[in-house]
Amino acid sequence: MDFRFDLIMDYAPLFLKGTLLTLGLSLAGIVFGTALGLAIGLGKMVKNKWLSLPFDLYITFFRGTPLFVQILLIHFGLVPLFTGKTEPVTAAILALSLNAGAYIAEIFRAGIQSIDKGQMEAARTLGMTHVQAMRYVILPQAFKRMIPPLGNEFIVLIKESSLAAVIAAPEIMYWGRAMQGQYFKVWEPYLTVAVIYLVITLSLSFLLNRLERRLSTE
Repeated sequence: MDFRFDLIMDYAPLFLKGTLLTLGLSLAGIVFGTALGLAIGLGKMVKNKWLSLPFDLYITFFRGTPLFVQILLIHFGLVPLFTGKTEPVTAAILALSLNAGAYIAEIFRAGIQSIDKGQMEAARTLGMTHVQAMRYVILPQAFKRMIPPLGNEFIVLIKESSLAAVIAAPEIMYWGRAMQGQYFKVWEPYLTVAVIYLVITLSLSFLLNRLERRLSTE
């Protein structure tokens, strides 16, 4: 097998651009997904089943259908409906955010429900409203417990962002496919892509483990 390192070096600037976009897509997805997930998670916890039904349906749809299909629906259907044209990066961010929101909603719900109910009762006894108690008492405690699953979701999102290549968003996998199509090589482009993802995910896992250990000692 004639492994061509020179081809990898030729595409190195493009892989760098793709890496930066992958990180940007994933970061946007986790930020917007976290905000959305908090709202959806709190909505699902509403005791009135009719009020919580839309949130249940949202979670069921985005967790029960492939992200690949969601990206296609948003890119070819939803985004053109509002903009009149396809926008790969916009569609990728929207799809990743909506998908992450469904999973993060369950993380928030589980984290909040893991806090002893006496915490809420004590806060209300001190004169706090339900919203104040949730903001200042429940969520800070729950957030520490949410860090490991939130970190795992971020890592999953980075890997799943590779699906954006199918709509021509120029992230890592897009340039891997471009290199394969130009040189008709398999090992060079896809092994490079695999190594880049591995470095990113291992680095992030290391940072998250350090953060988790630091918070556990506080």
